[in-house]
Amino acid sequence: MAQVGDVGADGLMQGASLLSRPADEFGNDETVEAMWAIKAFKHAEVYFNLLSSVDPKLLRLTPQDDVIYKEFRSKFPDLKVDLIKEDEIKSADGKEMWRPFCEQYKDSVEDYSFGTLLRLDCTDEFSEKNTTLVPRIQFYAIEIARNREGFNDAVREKFRKKN
Repeated sequence: MAQVGDVGADGLMQGASLLSRPADEFGNDETVEAMWAIKAFKHAEVYFNLLSSVDPKLLRLTPQDDVIYKEFRSKFPDLKVDLIKEDEIKSADGKEMWRPFCEQYKDSVEDYSFGTLLRLDCTDEFSEKNTTLVPRIQFYAIEIARNREGFNDAVREKFRKKN
């Protein structure tokens, strides 16, 4: 598998354009998997840097934040977003509950199903132990709730860069 350092800027750009093509064209192409992983990691890094430097309650992740939050809390009123239990969202029952929620955003949220890294414990940073892979709309729903309900405030307090 190609390492990031071996790919170069041209390779990354070429890989990024590949990621917009239908997945069934590729099978299990290692280059596409590497490019996808790089894109997911970069998204996580940018988002965490935002959380560390801006009041999370002021962040808008999509133009549809209000709708996503309202629908999320209507479908999942008791889901604890501060500490996600992976089996609650990835079990067969969890997937059945989430699938209709996610699919309703197919035409309105860009890359709604794109694999995105989500922190399980919102008070900590991305790490192998604290990260799971979810569809982008599931990331948005949980992170919008964390921001609005004050759970991501801890990130800013704990990881803010001191100048």
